[in-house]
Amino acid sequence: MGRILKVSRAGGYRLLLVRILLRLSEAVGWLESVCLSFYDSLILIFMKTKHFLESVDVKAIAAAAEAEALKNNWAVTIAIVDDGGHLLALQRLDGAAPVSSHIAPAKAHTAALGRRESKIYEDVINAGRMSFLSAPEIKGMLEGGVPIIKDGQCIGAVGVSGVKSTEDAQIAKAGIAAIGL
Repeated sequence: MGRILKVSRAGGYRLLLVRILLRLSEAVGWLESVCLSFYDSLILIFMKTKHFLESVDVKAIAAAAEAEALKNNWAVTIAIVDDGGHLLALQRLDGAAPVSSHIAPAKAHTAALGRRESKIYEDVINAGRMSFLSAPEIKGMLEGGVPIIKDGQCIGAVGVSGVKSTEDAQIAKAGIAAIGL
């Protein structure tokens, strides 16, 4: 009889130990979910937000830039790129020179990657720094490429070619103004 009692006591201790371990795992699981929830909150607080051009933005920019060009009877090509200089839209208006369909995207690409107007590069070269012509991946170093800046971040650019450089820039800026930037 003594032996049976020992077994039931040992079984009771084992059962008690299993119950304690289950309660601890529940507490650890609850604590883990609290920690993960806190971590998710921290990510939302400290993680940066990246803005980007949506297709509706691209369409609005293109329409406003086209309207500015048509209002002035200017035959141009309008290019819109994302922040990496990748082409999102290209529109060659009636009468625009074929070469403008190469120059406008190059200006936009340069403005997006440089995060500044392409005119700055033209000014550097005109000031005598001819070696800047060999800068890699920068092809459109003429005025007419304008970056699209939102909250201090470049989210794309507009490049225009076909009329005087200042007029190209005017068209690009009119397009960007259509999205409130």
